[in-house]
Amino acid sequence: MSTSVSTSKVPPAVRAKDDRVATRSLLSRLLSRPEIGSLIGAVAVFVLFCVVAPTFRTAPSLATVAYSASTIGIMAVAVALLMIGGEFDLSAGVVVTTTALAASTFAYQLGLNLWVGVLAALVLALGIGAFNGWLLMRTGLPSFLITLGTFFMLQGLNLGVTKLLTGGVSSDSVADMDGFASAQAVFASTIDVGGIGIKITVLWWILFVAIATWTLLRTRVGNWIFAVGGDDKAARAVGVPVRRTKIGLFMTVGFAGWFVGMHQLFSFDSIQSGGGVGQEFIYIIAAVVGGCLLTGGYGSAVGSAIGALIFGMTSLGIVYAGWDANWFKLFLGVMLLLATIVNLVVKNQAAKR
Repeated sequence: MSTSVSTSKVPPAVRAKDDRVATRSLLSRLLSRPEIGSLIGAVAVFVLFCVVAPTFRTAPSLATVAYSASTIGIMAVAVALLMIGGEFDLSAGVVVTTTALAASTFAYQLGLNLWVGVLAALVLALGIGAFNGWLLMRTGLPSFLITLGTFFMLQGLNLGVTKLLTGGVSSDSVADMDGFASAQAVFASTIDVGGIGIKITVLWWILFVAIATWTLLRTRVGNWIFAVGGDDKAARAVGVPVRRTKIGLFMTVGFAGWFVGMHQLFSFDSIQSGGGVGQEFIYIIAAVVGGCLLTGGYGSAVGSAIGALIFGMTSLGIVYAGWDANWFKLFLGVMLLLATIVNLVVKNQAAKR
């Protein structure tokens, strides 16, 4: 006598509960997005400063907020990709200063067109990222330790080399060198939109976020990034090129650092060699506020942009509101904790649905 049960005899209600064929509601899919918690936070911060600071609501002020957010956001999107891939880069802030110093010093000391210095700095930035990634894969040490070592090495080089060549702590001015005007147009110009000056970094920021989002959601590389961040051993077992993916992510951070470094150089025409220290935490916090998990394998580029936007609104909103700016760090810490808790709660609730 056969004991098998025909699927035709299973009630429709039971079949509908099969997880393999269950469909998720629109609300569940929305709540499962990494950036939803930060989006709620961004709306709250925007409404708060619109109420307490009338100046904040003006178009020029919003353009300034967007500019402030863009200089953080360009780095934050690369740092977010790296965090989704399961790693950190504590040298990201100093890389910005290193590339700016390298571009200006190389071109100035050799009397070359500034674009030569810009390209040399790009090679250096990609090399730093490749070194971090290669050493990580070669030794198996935590990226926290490796990039902390790189952080100190670059900080020492920035100060030592600059003082050796210029006798001071800042680079020579490159404002009158060949290539300055064209490079400034690419990295640090202002575009007039309806009488409002929009910094070009805002446009670059939107472009980089769009490219990163498309890469994460629509390409095989995006699948690799999520896979190596979730479980690199399992990813390697199914054929994901873990080494290339992680080295590429570190090089992406190097590229973003180079871009922001060029923006700073061509905005001010000289660079302070001690700059960039502490900025790496701002980039990481922006990514975390935007929904990236510290454990890797989860996050989004859009979320990092929202996290950077919250930074921009907060740092300038406090000024427009006339509050004591010394409270900014407290606000920052509270915001980080709230964002982390909200992201965790939202993710857990979405998983239960």
